[in-house]
Amino acid sequence: MSERSGRETEIIQRIGELVTEERDLRERRAHRLSPAERDRIEQLERALDQCWDLLRQRRAKEEFGGDPGQARPRPTSQVEEYRQ
Repeated sequence: MSERSGRETEIIQRIGELVTEERDLRERRAHRLSPAERDRIEQLERALDQCWDLLRQRRAKEEFGGDPGQARPRPTSQVEEYRQ
């Protein structure tokens, strides 16, 4: 496996982990989430926005002849609430 596809696999796995945790917390919503759980959902949403953005950056760089390894996570303030 190339370093490029290995890094993408890591990002995709991280997205899967975050989505699973977010889904589990949201399923508990019917039982009223604690303030800490609500905060965690917000953290997960921001982390997911960053992961998706990083994956898109990598793929765009590769598609247009750039080095996907040069992609870097952007601040949450920049990627927050991206449409998926």
